[in-house]
Amino acid sequence: MVAQAYTVAFEGVEARLVEVQCAVTPGMPGFAIVGLPDKAVSEARERVRAALSAMAIALPSKRITVNLSPADLPKEGSHFDLPIALALLAALDILPHDEVSQTVALGELSLEGRLVPVIGALPAAMAAAEDDRTLLCPAACGAEAAWVTATTVLGARSLGEAIRHYTGQAPLTPAQAGVVQGEAGVRDLRDVRGQERAKRALEVAAAGHHHLMMVGPPGSGKSMLASRIPGILPPLAASEALETSMIHSLAGLLTAGGISRARPFREPHHTASRAAIVGGGRGAQPGEISLAHNGVLFLDELPEFDGLM
Repeated sequence: MVAQAYTVAFEGVEARLVEVQCAVTPGMPGFAIVGLPDKAVSEARERVRAALSAMAIALPSKRITVNLSPADLPKEGSHFDLPIALALLAALDILPHDEVSQTVALGELSLEGRLVPVIGALPAAMAAAEDDRTLLCPAACGAEAAWVTATTVLGARSLGEAIRHYTGQAPLTPAQAGVVQGEAGVRDLRDVRGQERAKRALEVAAAGHHHLMMVGPPGSGKSMLASRIPGILPPLAASEALETSMIHSLAGLLTAGGISRARPFREPHHTASRAAIVGGGRGAQPGEISLAHNGVLFLDELPEFDGLM
């Protein structure tokens, strides 16, 4: 019998649905994970084995094979632990197949079975909603994912809680969306004295979404003025806030699941690498350009940025 669970793989800022298939068959005892997993995903078998052992669930002396489909899509991250554990428990007839297969799950397992928070809960919830499935994630990620109202988001603190939910012993209650973060720390243009022509230029650039280059001697107020541009921009619309928060979720920048309506303001140092600015690199994290989406990207000392001039 082959059991299925679902999770996501992140491709840039997009979450692609991944089917986790698990088969328990006669043969030499072993636990193999296939489907182009990276090192963190391959190590999931040891975390899953230890977590189940801590719950007094023994694995049978059979061949356990987990396939992550589509097999040609690279799988990265520790969030595959929970869906692998759910698919394995369904294959062992401990959990009902139908309910597990209707869930998109993500979460890292500790050796005692706790669910550790992971990045990307918000885009994962979007992918679950598009496929009409429920999302199961660590409780610490539930407030973030619950902003997607088109799907049910369940937050569990441990693998044991997830098992009790699926077996009907203690159903989980849907997570509640986190409180919207205020605009604390946004600098106000009214604090600037003088600089009338410069302030007028900021207003024109903000109104028309134009790029702006400021040239002048050190101490003339360029950085001070640039840091106040978000204060004269309108708050993010609901769709813009969700779009921007998805990027910040993948970068692990959302705090307590809150979504902000304030425009992002990013000011990378000129010694930052090209991967840090444009994104990519090992793990393909969003760069400063992506993190400033729908907001302001301030490149102080622009000629000093290597490879961007």
